[in-house]
Amino acid sequence: MGIEEYGGGQPAQADVLVVTTNDVPGHTVQQVIGEVFGLTVRSRHLGSQIGAGLKSMIGGELKGLTKTLVETRNQAMERLVAQAKARGANAVLMMRFDVTEAADVGTEVCAYGTAVVLTRNP
Repeated sequence: MGIEEYGGGQPAQADVLVVTTNDVPGHTVQQVIGEVFGLTVRSRHLGSQIGAGLKSMIGGELKGLTKTLVETRNQAMERLVAQAKARGANAVLMMRFDVTEAADVGTEVCAYGTAVVLTRNP
């Protein structure tokens, strides 16, 4: 497995800029649209659970679970961007992830932030 399978984020040509900062250098916030989020809940695969249990006895990275979490975070990000775009935003500021257990059957991942309209400074 290559490192590209463990990464996330957006392609450079994305329609909606997503940043973890409060502002974007060289840009001005023209309109604050409000909070947006993308949510997904994934159940655990039995095979990966068994593999994780065995791996935890000897130590090391749980690669199957890592890959699943990356895919889950990316899906939450896609939903965040879709919601922001649908509400007329061209950026999401202060993006964060929240990860919690969902009723002992899976993992809930929520990507959230503030949807805004940015303009480039002259």
